[in-house]
Amino acid sequence: MKILGLTGSIGMGKSTAAAMLRRLGVPVHDADATVHALFGPGGKAAAPVEAAFPGVVKDGAVDRTALGAQVFGDDAALKRLEAIVHPLVRAAERDFLARHRRAHTPLVVLDIPLLFETQGEKRCDLVAVVSAPSFLQAARVLARPGMTRARLEAVLAKQMPDGQKRRKADVVIPTGLGKGPALKRLKALVQKMRGPRPPFY
Repeated sequence: MKILGLTGSIGMGKSTAAAMLRRLGVPVHDADATVHALFGPGGKAAAPVEAAFPGVVKDGAVDRTALGAQVFGDDAALKRLEAIVHPLVRAAERDFLARHRRAHTPLVVLDIPLLFETQGEKRCDLVAVVSAPSFLQAARVLARPGMTRARLEAVLAKQMPDGQKRRKADVVIPTGLGKGPALKRLKALVQKMRGPRPPFY
């Protein structure tokens, strides 16, 4: 089984690329979706997060707005949160990989926003980075409800710069020219990775 790492900075089109890969029949493990499930009603993160940040759990689920108010701009608080959440996300990822190895799935995707920042590329056979011009990235992100320029800058400060990600990538998926070129690139990548020999770029 081959593992494709999928990453990219905020607003670069990673979720769209992941959806395309699913439509191409490739199982995708979404780290963000895993966090949402862990924070949801009955999620494994709810109790330890409430213990670390009292008052952020309501009706059995983590209130992300209340949690954000406690950790935004506080590096020590963010590290406490990551120490709770990251091991749970990794455990879910291991379960996903084990399940597909048993099923002899030829190719799977690990969709991880901070893949390079957490050295997740070591767990992948190949890494694809989605990328778009910075002006388009900002326009996409600032169109989201509740997003401000200050929040965008804070998120970008914690992410590896796009140029550095592109240099580290095995494959760059362009998302600034519409969905067509991105889908074409992903189709070619999936075809090569599903083949009997590893791709070379």
